[in-house]
Amino acid sequence: MTSPARLPEPYGHDGGANLADILERVLDKGVVIAGDIRINLLDIELLTIKLRLIVASVDKAKEMGIDWWEEDPALSSGARRKELARENAELRERLAALETGRAQEESESP
Repeated sequence: MTSPARLPEPYGHDGGANLADILERVLDKGVVIAGDIRINLLDIELLTIKLRLIVASVDKAKEMGIDWWEEDPALSSGARRKELARENAELRERLAALETGRAQEESESP
């Protein structure tokens, strides 16, 4: 008697663990994807686009010296607070200058 042929496992059955392992490894080690696109017309370069993509965990990126998001107000609450404090200080200086100018005008008028 022969045994029935074994059917392949459905997609995603064991692939979840493998995908998680691959993702963990990629984030731990980091991956760099680089490429250039050039558009020429009759040997005249019209456009060059340089693409650089880094996929890594935050910790790995910091190890590589990449931490631009910490100073970006759209991505960091600390950077946003710094920007708001700077704007606030500028506005206070402008207001003080306007009030000083108004006080001088009032003292000079008859």
